[in-house]
Amino acid sequence: MTAEIICVGTELLLGDILNSNSQYLARQLAMLGIPHYYQTVVGDNVERLKLAIATAIDRGAKILIFTGGLGPTPDDLTGETIAAFFETPLVERPEVLADIQAKYAQRGRTMNPTNRKQAFSPNGSTILPNPIGTAPGIIWHPRPDLTIMTFPGVPMEMHRMWEETAVPYLKGLGWGEQAIYSRTLKFWGIGESALVEKIPEVFEYTNPTVAPYAGKGLVKLRISTCASSLEDANEAIAPVEQQIRSVIGELCFGVDDETLADATSQLLLKRGHTLSVAESCTGGGLGSFITSIPGSSAYFKGGAITYSNEVKTSVLGVNSEDLQQYGAVSAPVAEQMAQGVQKLLGSDWALSITGIAGPGGGSEEKPVGLVYIGLALPNGEVTHSRHLFGATLERSVIRQYTQFSALDSLRKHLIKL
Repeated sequence: MTAEIICVGTELLLGDILNSNSQYLARQLAMLGIPHYYQTVVGDNVERLKLAIATAIDRGAKILIFTGGLGPTPDDLTGETIAAFFETPLVERPEVLADIQAKYAQRGRTMNPTNRKQAFSPNGSTILPNPIGTAPGIIWHPRPDLTIMTFPGVPMEMHRMWEETAVPYLKGLGWGEQAIYSRTLKFWGIGESALVEKIPEVFEYTNPTVAPYAGKGLVKLRISTCASSLEDANEAIAPVEQQIRSVIGELCFGVDDETLADATSQLLLKRGHTLSVAESCTGGGLGSFITSIPGSSAYFKGGAITYSNEVKTSVLGVNSEDLQQYGAVSAPVAEQMAQGVQKLLGSDWALSITGIAGPGGGSEEKPVGLVYIGLALPNGEVTHSRHLFGATLERSVIRQYTQFSALDSLRKHLIKL
């Protein structure tokens, strides 16, 4: 038995709204061990929605999961289109109407007459209650071998309805005894193809399976297995993870939802060390990334955004002659920026960033995408690294890559202590 996700809404097709519902549902289906091979996004159009339903059924889907199109406006067509497709009348549910009216009353408002539409559902369907909003869903078996589940498009509402009603229902049908478990290893500083070439044998495994994917400069390896418990899954995944780590080493910085900021924060806390930053082309982005971690005040002293040469000199003590001779985007300036903020804020470690994020400002000698990262160590040493991210990248991407590379530089030094 397979499931198919059908997300309804013209705003999704136009890109006005990020379709996070499909990602959430895909993960949830994997946790229940329900096979899922297709997703469809369709606009607010009756005929195209009917075609999406017919196509999903023709592909063999036995569970159709809809999100969106359950509101009170004329373009909310999911419920009535599903009913029409299966030639079933819509019926008003008094208990649903009463629930909608009560929710309006709780907010000190009177129900809009158009909201009455949300109290109608296909005859024979079971209401899937919405504890937050006014749009309930349904669980319906229009045919003996087909289950239909509908949810509103609002993610917060859909999540509650899925977790509180849909999951228990599906588990009652026997799903969830075997689930797909995954662990994702994250890498920085190596390309996808280079990573694959180092460990080609793991991609031939059938249980667990290993799949690479890349995005935003990160490379990830997802190790997946089907198991009856998390303990069994860990037992299957652990040897493969260890095999990968033994070859790749320090290039792997984290697992699953762990970020570079998480990994670095754990190392700083473990050693009781502090950090400060001096930024030019990233304009405070590195400090923001670091402080996105709760409790970062325990190790992060602060930062200086020294965009101009005058501030580099007056605040961080960068030598004006070096600025004149080498330019702001140079190794000597990066090192002095790191030393300056380390001394200014009294931190154990200090990172600095100076570069050309573009789109203008580059030259043949110093193109857009050229960045220097300085690192001041607790023992008084100072070092730098040179990065060329490429002029074709967007400004925001260059800045992001720079922030990741700076933290990764610090992380690699910390793990050697």
